Amino acid sequence: MAPTLQHLIVPYAATGVHLPGQDGAAPPLPTLPRLARLLERLAQQEIDRGDEYSLSPPHERVLARALGLPASDGAIPWAAWQAGERQQACAWFTPCHWQASMDQVTLQPPEGLELSEAESRELFEALRPWAEEDGIALQFLSATRWLALGPAFADLPWASLDRVAHRQLDAWLPDGERLPQARALLRLQNEAQMLFYSHRVNDLRSARGLPLVNGFWISGTGAWDGQALPAPQVTDRLRLPALRGDLTSWAKAWEQLEQDEIATLLAAAEGGAEVRLTLCGERSAISWASGLPTKPGALLRLRRLFQRQRPLDLASLLSQL
Repeated sequence: MAPTLQHLIVPYAATGVHLPGQDGAAPPLPTLPRLARLLERLAQQEIDRGDEYSLSPPHERVLARALGLPASDGAIPWAAWQAGERQQACAWFTPCHWQASMDQVTLQPPEGLELSEAESRELFEALRPWAEEDGIALQFLSATRWLALGPAFADLPWASLDRVAHRQLDAWLPDGERLPQARALLRLQNEAQMLFYSHRVNDLRSARGLPLVNGFWISGTGAWDGQALPAPQVTDRLRLPALRGDLTSWAKAWEQLEQDEIATLLAAAEGGAEVRLTLCGERSAISWASGLPTKPGALLRLRRLFQRQRPLDLASLLSQL
């Protein structure tokens, strides 16, 4: 029997997120000797090239292929797969805060909203009859995840929540003229904003100084045939600080990642196991694996980056991402 491949996917290994008010200066990055040793043992296998405007970020594309899921941009059926819904088009409805200013609207994801299950259930129940009028069945799974089921989500591309978190929404909302099947959902989003704005949940949240939960985002659209390969390991250590543009916390998360997941994968590689590492940025992803021929010059270029006389230059290593 062939040995089991140990595959680690690292989203936001490089990040280009900068929030308003930042000066764009990145803090000093930590030295990562285990990552250096691991990459010296592996051969570059493939590059998933893209850009920062794709609806599905690189880590979602890589994970979809590893699982054998459809990987059409913005239409990876994450909701159906994660909820175990077979042969039924689904999507995630994620309650969030739409922050309007003079010239733009940005989205705050639920991680920073302190949204309780009771509050979320009240908003869910308020939206459910409106969704049902559009042929959408809603199921409450958690405070931050409502499962939506209906034919409207088949073959409907929609930007990942990771693409829109803390960003201006104009560029990410689908064009109802080009995608007629999106029109009813765009209308439902507008209705939810009006419905939630005057809801008692938000009256109470406002009194406590908490952000209003005044909308929802759609993601993970599509249908799943029930087939999937074993899932690789995906670490979320870098995700939240990257999305928030907190580069200091992002660098510290890299240190922890180096001590834990990278150290584990290095030990496995040094023990003779078949391992694969995929580092993802906001545009592209690069995979390295053991037991593969080394591309001419690739290992030499990496070794030059990892000379022990100086710290690992992570920014240079991940400039392709």
